[in-house]
Amino acid sequence: MSHNANAAPCILVVEDDEHIAQVLKFMLERQGYQATLCADGATARSHIASQPAAALVLLDVMLPHVDGFELVGLIRRNEDWRDTPIIMLTAKNMETDIVRALDAGASDYIAKPFQPNELLARIRRHVRPR
Repeated sequence: MSHNANAAPCILVVEDDEHIAQVLKFMLERQGYQATLCADGATARSHIASQPAAALVLLDVMLPHVDGFELVGLIRRNEDWRDTPIIMLTAKNMETDIVRALDAGASDYIAKPFQPNELLARIRRHVRPR
């Protein structure tokens, strides 16, 4: 798959709450990004193993099968995905989670429930929409 310079940057959204995932997809697409949704850690794991790197990963911490921390490690060990910015979505605004996510290799985090404009600003720090 050739990388089209004019294509909207693709953001991988790993979120098991379907409502939140759809809200994120809508928000991102309205801002000029493409969004790919994975509903659980196992699906995300196979996506990361088989697809070209996304421009950014929005990653929920609490996921079925494979949790967010494990996925951060996977992304950071994957040659193609290694430098992809990762923003963790954490429901528990617990310092231990945040520290663990950043130590694991996450670029940033945002606590749920998030403010859409804050989330978009954090995404823009790493990836500009087309």
